[in-house]
Amino acid sequence: MSASSPSSTQATAGFLNTDWNPRDVPPGTVTTNVTLRTADGAATGGSLYQGATPGDTVVCVMHPREFMACHYLIPDIVGAGYAAWSQSPRSVGNDLRLEHEFALHDVAAGLSYLKSRGFRRIVLLGNSGGAGLYAFYAQQSALPGAQRIARTPAGKPTRLAELDMPAVDGLVFVGPHPGQGALLLNCIDPSVTDEADPLSVDPSLDPLDPANGYAGPKGTRYPAAFVERYRAAQRERVARIDAATRELIGRRLAARQRVKDAGADATAEDRRLAAHTPIINVWRTDADLRCFDLSLDPSDRKFGSLWGGDPFASNFGAVGFARQCTPESWLSTWSALSSNASLARTAPALTQPVLVVEYTGDQACFPLDVARIVESIGSTHKTHHRVRGDHHGRALSAGEAPGRLDAGRLLAAWLRDTFPA
Repeated sequence: MSASSPSSTQATAGFLNTDWNPRDVPPGTVTTNVTLRTADGAATGGSLYQGATPGDTVVCVMHPREFMACHYLIPDIVGAGYAAWSQSPRSVGNDLRLEHEFALHDVAAGLSYLKSRGFRRIVLLGNSGGAGLYAFYAQQSALPGAQRIARTPAGKPTRLAELDMPAVDGLVFVGPHPGQGALLLNCIDPSVTDEADPLSVDPSLDPLDPANGYAGPKGTRYPAAFVERYRAAQRERVARIDAATRELIGRRLAARQRVKDAGADATAEDRRLAAHTPIINVWRTDADLRCFDLSLDPSDRKFGSLWGGDPFASNFGAVGFARQCTPESWLSTWSALSSNASLARTAPALTQPVLVVEYTGDQACFPLDVARIVESIGSTHKTHHRVRGDHHGRALSAGEAPGRLDAGRLLAAWLRDTFPA
C-alpha cells in the first residue's frame, strides 16, 4: 500500500496547548497524515506520530467505528520513545454497514503502510471495541491464506485468503469488552415482545419493573432466578434477530438470482428487491443487569451504563449500540451467535506478548469478563493490570487523578520491557 497526500506538522490539533502537560505529545513530535486505499477498494487513513528517536517499533490504535487520532494514550507512546499510528476505519462514527471481515482490510492497509515506512515491529493497541477488531486481525493474519475466513456470516466473500496481512508482534487491550456481539448479548433488553414496537414489554422480563427487583440507584437487586431467565431470554432475542436478518438476506439473494436468470425479462419487482438493502432498527439495547444491580460482579462502577445514569432514557432512547444495522452488519458485528470477532473465538490464537489494562469502574467491561479474556489468551507472556477509572480512563471521584494516567505509565513501562530499543 502507498500513501497519498501526506502532510507533516509539529503538533496535532487535539494535543495543542500553550503549556506542557502529560496529555500533550512531546515537543518536536512530527505528525504525518496519510490517506490509503484498501485491497478491496475502500478509503481509509491515519496519522503517524514520531518523536525525535521513534525507533523501529510502532504502536497502532484503532476502533472499528471511532475516530482515534486524539486517543489519550498517544502522548504516552511517543513519550516512551515509540512511534504511534492512529487509524480511522472506512466509516467513522457509522456502524450501519460495519462488517468486521472487511474492517480487517482497513487494518491491513494501515500495517502495510507502516511496513513500507520501515517499521520492523508492530504492536496493536485495542481500546474497548478496538480489542475485538485487533484480536480478530491477529488471529486471521497468523493463518495461511487458505485457512482464513472465506465468507462473512452473511455469506459475502471476504477476500482474506489473498490479502497481505502483516504480522503482529504484540497486543495491548485497554478497557476491553468481550467483543461487540458479546457486549450486546449482555445489554440487549429481552423483554421486547415485538421488534416493530419499541415500547412492547413482557413484564416478567422487564429489568426496570420493581416486581423483578428494580429499585433505582440505591437498592436494585435482582433474584438469581430472574437473572438466569433474563440471560436465557437475551440469547433467544438475539437468535430471533439472527433468523430475521438471514431471511432478509435470503430474500434479496433469491431475487438477484431470478434477475440473473431472467436477464432483460426480469420483473421490476425482482429488480427492486434485488437492489434493496434493508435497514433494521434494534431497539432497547441498554439493559445489562450489572449496570443497575451493582452486587452482580461488583466493581468500582457507578449505577448506570456508558449511555447515562437514567436507564429509561438510555434504553428507550434513539442512541445506543446496534440501533440501526443492515442484516449483514448485525450478523458480522452485533450478533454474539454469529460474529467471528468475539475474543472468546480469537484470544486463544494470540501467542504474542499481551498487556491487558482493566479499569475498575468500567460500565462496559466487567471484572469476570476481563478475567475470562485474560484466561483465554493463548500467550504465555501476558500481563494484567487493574487501574481505578471509568471506561474512558476518567477519574471516579472528584480530586482523584484520571486512571488513564496510570494506564499510560503502565503501557510505557511494558513497551520498554517487552520491546526495548
